[in-house]
Amino acid sequence: MNLSVSPPIIIAGAGPVGLVLALRLGHWGIPCVVLESDPAINRDLRASTFHPPTLDMLDEYGITPGLIDQGLIAPTWQVRMHATGEFAQFDLSVLEGETAHPYRLQCEQWRLSELLMAQIARDLPHVQVLMGHPLVSFSQTDDHVDVTYNTPGGETLTVRGAFLVGADGGRSQVRKQLDLSFDGHTFPETTILATTHFPFHDHLPQLAFINYCWSEAGTFSLLRLKHLWRVSLYPDEGQSLEEATGLDAVRDKLKRIAPGTQDHPVLEVRPYRIHQRVVHQYVVGRVVLVGDAAHLNSPSGGMGMNGGIHDAFNLAEKLRDIWQGGSIDGLQRYERQRRPIAIAHVLEQSGRNRARMQERDMGKRRAALEALQRKADDPAEHKAHLLNTSMITGLRESAAID
Repeated sequence: MNLSVSPPIIIAGAGPVGLVLALRLGHWGIPCVVLESDPAINRDLRASTFHPPTLDMLDEYGITPGLIDQGLIAPTWQVRMHATGEFAQFDLSVLEGETAHPYRLQCEQWRLSELLMAQIARDLPHVQVLMGHPLVSFSQTDDHVDVTYNTPGGETLTVRGAFLVGADGGRSQVRKQLDLSFDGHTFPETTILATTHFPFHDHLPQLAFINYCWSEAGTFSLLRLKHLWRVSLYPDEGQSLEEATGLDAVRDKLKRIAPGTQDHPVLEVRPYRIHQRVVHQYVVGRVVLVGDAAHLNSPSGGMGMNGGIHDAFNLAEKLRDIWQGGSIDGLQRYERQRRPIAIAHVLEQSGRNRARMQERDMGKRRAALEALQRKADDPAEHKAHLLNTSMITGLRESAAID
């Protein structure tokens, strides 16, 4: 394709996945138009964990140092029995030699989006990001895709592209208009995500920066960021969602985790449901799905955003090869490489993480904790577990698929 006359690649969605794809394509000189319905980068409470291979990928474009500067390096993570203080701890330093970043990074996903936007605006004039321009509809032929979108001023315009990539999240309009089945289920519980400046690390001995905890009343998680803690909570039995998300109720739940006279300020509260779903095909002609548009999973273990970024890196290579004269069949290889990994390493692993922490039987909890402690104490099992939970094993398996 001649870059000066060829239509661009159109990307629906300016979240981390869509922007990573645009950045990677843009650095190869491939023109892109990114359509985003929101008027600005969304700073809502969303993902906050970056796994080692994701940091390796982003480092290729100089993004990782900015994330590290704004985030918190987490060298270990724990599964804890809150009542007794017992825990199994996994130390990511054992991944040295497997990755340039043998740790998790705790940093809000919107910070990544802003770093990506800044680099695109500064260095990639042929990548156009249109905020407040929602996709309305599209149609495709054998050699192009026509995408209709709205402008902030109320106009309806159409742009012709070589391909359309749906990176527009779990409620993807691209996926819906393709009329693809999104197989899976929604779990019955509602998670309540809250942030606070309360210093849990001063009150809970040997607390890591990332903690998945069993309590007598249920389960919760504590994830530390640079300036605050993120806490995942659940409504009490018989408590309505409206009651459970009230500031007083959230504050009461925080006090149960670390009782004391110190105030437990509540900064933000966001309830959400957990879904486990994967679309039955990622590619339809010249339209491709990535990230949450293609697969949704439990956030336990921090695999959703990371998996979407891995999708974007893989797809970018396939689109580059097509752009340089390769066969469009390369898109089918993207699907072959990424869909099985989403099922086996993202949905199933995050599902296991959720199921373990939702266990209420104390005997089974005890057995699960002891099994994790044995795994952490065995060097070979420890490393294998971290290669898997850090998403390195999945990426290697993906690369081996033809």
